[in-house]
Amino acid sequence: MGGGDDDDRISKLPDDILVDVISRLSLKEAGRTSVLSPRWKNVWKHTPFLNFDADDVLQKIMEHHSSKDLIKIEAPKYVEWVNSVIRSHKSPTLKEFKIRFHLDNKYESSITQWLEFAFSKQVERLELNHENFVNPNEYYCLPDFRSLASCKSLKALSLVSVHVTDGAVEFFLRNCPLLEELVVCCSHKFLDLEVCGPSLVLKHLDLQHTYDFRTLKICAPFLTSLKVQITKGLLIENVPMLVDLSLTSYSVKGLISAISCCFSQLEVLCFSLTSINKEVMSEHGNFPEMPKLKKLFIEYKTCGYESLVRLMASLIRKSPRLEEFALQYNYFPPKVRKDRGVEEAMWFPNNHVKVFKLSCDYSRVSDVMVYIVGGILGNCAGLEKIIVDTSDGYFPVNDRHKIERRNKAKQQLEPQVPRHIEFVVL
Repeated sequence: MGGGDDDDRISKLPDDILVDVISRLSLKEAGRTSVLSPRWKNVWKHTPFLNFDADDVLQKIMEHHSSKDLIKIEAPKYVEWVNSVIRSHKSPTLKEFKIRFHLDNKYESSITQWLEFAFSKQVERLELNHENFVNPNEYYCLPDFRSLASCKSLKALSLVSVHVTDGAVEFFLRNCPLLEELVVCCSHKFLDLEVCGPSLVLKHLDLQHTYDFRTLKICAPFLTSLKVQITKGLLIENVPMLVDLSLTSYSVKGLISAISCCFSQLEVLCFSLTSINKEVMSEHGNFPEMPKLKKLFIEYKTCGYESLVRLMASLIRKSPRLEEFALQYNYFPPKVRKDRGVEEAMWFPNNHVKVFKLSCDYSRVSDVMVYIVGGILGNCAGLEKIIVDTSDGYFPVNDRHKIERRNKAKQQLEPQVPRHIEFVVL
């Protein structure tokens, strides 16, 4: 890679050490080192980490009043940047190759060439993230890679806002013996997918915002974490290592049915529920024991705090080792309508819960917040911290509204929190 100045001790270091130093910088910072001295001119070209991070431009696009117009200006610049780096790259292998920008199928040829380049370098971690500003009808569609010389080195694959078919996913599962992490988000081409095989070493599977499934079968003996947004048509079996589960369900019954094989082993459970009240009230008691559960997060996307109270109480009762409980609920009525059944449901003693987080829209005051926080305080004797997130969770708010919401939460909730419990309002 060239000679160096006798007074420049850093430049006298072996090539592999210089490349290791360069690899700890961002790609743009690494490129700038080429002007330091002749010795450094080509060092950056040997980095095994190609992370085409354009956070500054992406932030500008997010804040721009006409984001689509700005994307039209910035996207060609981004494509040319990637192409120029690839043309100069010298390393025989890649540890990481990451694309993150708003690119649609107009750039199909370039994107496909980038992927072929990455696979030719025996890439270990590959991410293709086109963000969510792109119209789904204009998503880049992952091509047929059956002609690839090899993808046997691939350990992690992430595809966001990219059309991916069942066959493409199953191809990677069959031909990547080291694949441990698979993320496919915001894809609309799935129909009937099987993530199965005794030789799979897959540990992490994330299939969020993929709504077109008819069936999804998962049989992966080393899987430890799973994120999926369906329960209808979902079959989970032979997942003895699964401890972290996140999913969306339209009913409690569907939720219980979909994950019945793994309740006893779960340590983390996150679920989003959109259900009618009567169904929740009749099914909440059917949850089996979860003796190992330590973290529980519920996103409740329906009206009816009475049903929520019953569901919340049932889950906490069935989780004797629970340490952290988080609830997101934005449909608070202004007043609590108490009845004997709800009062009885609000009894779920658990001395292991240490942290409770409530995320809610605090644009208006509701007695339900007080009621729920009071229920947690009354039942969780070991509680150490309460966190209240006052952001809406769905729509951005300005700084003035953020301050108003925090103040409302403090005024309403802080008086009932004992001094020995840490109270945080976000």
